Amino acid sequence: MNKAITEGLVLMPRAFADGLDMWSREDGRPGSATYEGAPEAVLETGDADFGDCLELVKTQAVQCLRYMGQTPIRPGCYLRVTAWVKAVSGNLPQVRIATFAAAANGDHVGGAVETGTAVTLATYGEVCEVSAIIGTGNRPGVDMAWGRDAAYAHVGLDLTGPAGGVVRIDDLVVEDVTSVFLREMMDWVDVRDFGARGDGRTDDTAAFEAADAAAGGRSVLVSAGDYWLAGDVTFHSPVRFEGCVAMPAEKRLTLIRNFNLNSYIDAFGDEAEAFRRAVAVLFNYSDHDSLDMMGRRVELAAPIDIQAAVANKNSFSMRRVIRNGQFYVRPGASWETDVVASVAKYQRSNARQLTDVANIANIPVGALVEGVGVGREIYVRAKNVSARTLTLSQPLYAAASSQDYTFRRFKYILDFSGFERLDKFVLDDIEFQCDGASGGVMLPQQGLAFHIRDCFITRPKDRGITSIGEGCAGLTVDRCQFLSNEQPLPAQERTSIALNVNANDCKLRDNRVVRFAHFAVLSGSGNMIADNHWFQGDDEPDGLRQAGIVLTQPNVRSTLTGNYIDNSFIEWTNEHDAWPDFGTGDSFGGLTVAGNNFTAIDVARWFRWIVIKPCGSGHFIDGLNISGNVFKAINGDIARIEHVDTTHAELNMARACNIVVSGNTFAGVEERVQNPVTLRFDTNSAARNWPLEFAPHLPFGGGVRNVVCVVAEGPIMDASGRPVPAMPYTEVEQGAARSKVVLGWPDACRGRVSVTARIDSAL
Repeated sequence: MNKAITEGLVLMPRAFADGLDMWSREDGRPGSATYEGAPEAVLETGDADFGDCLELVKTQAVQCLRYMGQTPIRPGCYLRVTAWVKAVSGNLPQVRIATFAAAANGDHVGGAVETGTAVTLATYGEVCEVSAIIGTGNRPGVDMAWGRDAAYAHVGLDLTGPAGGVVRIDDLVVEDVTSVFLREMMDWVDVRDFGARGDGRTDDTAAFEAADAAAGGRSVLVSAGDYWLAGDVTFHSPVRFEGCVAMPAEKRLTLIRNFNLNSYIDAFGDEAEAFRRAVAVLFNYSDHDSLDMMGRRVELAAPIDIQAAVANKNSFSMRRVIRNGQFYVRPGASWETDVVASVAKYQRSNARQLTDVANIANIPVGALVEGVGVGREIYVRAKNVSARTLTLSQPLYAAASSQDYTFRRFKYILDFSGFERLDKFVLDDIEFQCDGASGGVMLPQQGLAFHIRDCFITRPKDRGITSIGEGCAGLTVDRCQFLSNEQPLPAQERTSIALNVNANDCKLRDNRVVRFAHFAVLSGSGNMIADNHWFQGDDEPDGLRQAGIVLTQPNVRSTLTGNYIDNSFIEWTNEHDAWPDFGTGDSFGGLTVAGNNFTAIDVARWFRWIVIKPCGSGHFIDGLNISGNVFKAINGDIARIEHVDTTHAELNMARACNIVVSGNTFAGVEERVQNPVTLRFDTNSAARNWPLEFAPHLPFGGGVRNVVCVVAEGPIMDASGRPVPAMPYTEVEQGAARSKVVLGWPDACRGRVSVTARIDSAL
């Protein structure tokens, strides 16, 4: 910085040889007495040291010399005034730089320091340099700090001490020395000033630490260069990167004052590497609970293994958040699914393990297991190569004792499966642009309260969110958008799944899910599925549909409320049960389906919205509430809303208990079901036995097991037209389908009755 250059300021006084009429013997203001024609001042030419100079006899106690021109003073600009003086004869005086501080209107700036440090001339003929610095700021090294009231100065010097001495004075010099104060004026220090080389080879760790220690509240500048850091570095000061750093994978760069992804991208020069480095610090007490991606888009050529990035931890239980950014997949070989074929043995007594596994070394943890009798969304949770065993996320319901298996390891943008346990982790406001090449998120092996909110998982190749163990315990997915990569395909050809859950207490709320094979495969219980909209239709006439929600445990203790269930159905199975035949314990129960909007457009007549599919014999329903829903078929009616899929086994409806199907509304549904169901019957010819058919209205193929009440509407009349005062008795489960009730009367009679019947026991 030099104002004389940058702004054209005239700083230098005129030379003495140009005339002494511009040199005042007072304060330098206009009208003051000058040295022009004064007997004590003479221009000397040809001095051996100075050439042309001023020779001055000291006649006053303080002999003043001031330049009458105005030397401008600007905020942030610092001027050094220098004089070279030598004693010629007589008494030896003291010399000091002296000035007059003037405001813009010419008034004196009161209280301003206007003199520098005095220097005594000790020897005749010895040139002595005298200088002082003027500026507006009160900084170390500034002799005259005038504040912002000063606009210009009359610069010069004073001779003090005994009178009678003769001195010679060379032309005064005024120079801009702002650069001397530049480091102090700026709010940063540069690591190069503390020994950093930036050559990519020298270890600059110590220099970085020294710069941080010296910053004193200012920022640290990592100026242009390539810096190698062999050790951990923590910046307690803000830091700005013009150059890039590199360091061993196990070392960490901790930016406490500006912990965000932008800073790490500036530091490492690569978005993916920067994200890994920032995540490593997030898990290692950076004094922050969250990593802000600052809205940045991070392009990835390969999955990010979060545990490998952290490296020094296999479990973590403190709340951590990654928020506000986007990941974009660049398709390539790193995203290809690993496929391994193998032969293994399975025993139901060891339900979550495959043994004697061939080719086990090549089977990756996190691989999807496929084979005969293998339920949906079963993954390899762990492996023991020496023992040749694989641990599975769920049991197999009908696997042979020895058979072929296929293992598919999908790839994910963020892969947490390396963590044995991870609790209270949050992904917030992130878009996962999978581009049909990758999945979104693979959860840790174990953990509690993983939370994904306000995220977009766009075009995942196979899976959006995958759980390979119990890292989904208490999983919460709120206000997310899942957009399938298979939207143009007919519904029955889609294979991608938005998410799966193995553990209990999952909460899926306010999500929007577009055209996957399934929205969610849920193996745990205690699920709350509320206010979501998932739709799985296509443009096919009389189209086929797949399940939106798949419940894979019989007693689910779960609620589906307030959802928009669009062109898909709820499938309830026990396919994650190694002993699928009912023995003891709970059968299908604990499910509430209430207040949902079910829609189907242009589907086959045999489409159903609620399907129970037992994988073993002897099962029944004990606790099911289907109430307050709207069922509407558009562009073609369907027969019913519910169905029992008997591919593997039937339900034992003779044991059904606590089933409520009520308060629903129907459109485009031919046979409307209820339980309990109330029907009106007219018998026009007198008879002792009245057979009453309930079949079209009984859900899940159940028969009439109980009659709750019989109410006569009007008089019951005998053949002669006389009222019959007797009450009938009932016989239930009549007819081949057990769907009839027979009312038995003491005498033949006719009339109208309303009968309320149930397919179950109310208790």
